[in-house]
Amino acid sequence: MHTPHLAESAMKVQFTLRHAANNAAVEAYARAAVVEFNKYFDGVTDCHIVLDHQKNDRVLNKLAEITAHVHNHTFVSKEAAETYEKAIDACVANICKQLQKHKEKIRHL
Repeated sequence: MHTPHLAESAMKVQFTLRHAANNAAVEAYARAAVVEFNKYFDGVTDCHIVLDHQKNDRVLNKLAEITAHVHNHTFVSKEAAETYEKAIDACVANICKQLQKHKEKIRHL
């Protein structure tokens, strides 16, 4: 039987917010979003989410960088958007694609 809360606890999630006020809602959103990785690859050991605010760009000033680690591999995605949520979603989608490709690759070895 699959229990999602066990899968969540298996992956360590580190969260960093730079150049912005602490935002518990955005942190909760980011932590919930990376749980999606478990649907594509169940060997993700840890994940680091870095959110940054860029003052030099007025529109796409919210940056998200997500790094996910699996055995012997690191997957990274960086995205800029007008909101942290959009940047997080884009990063999660990119890493999910990378995890899917990795899963196919190791399945065919």
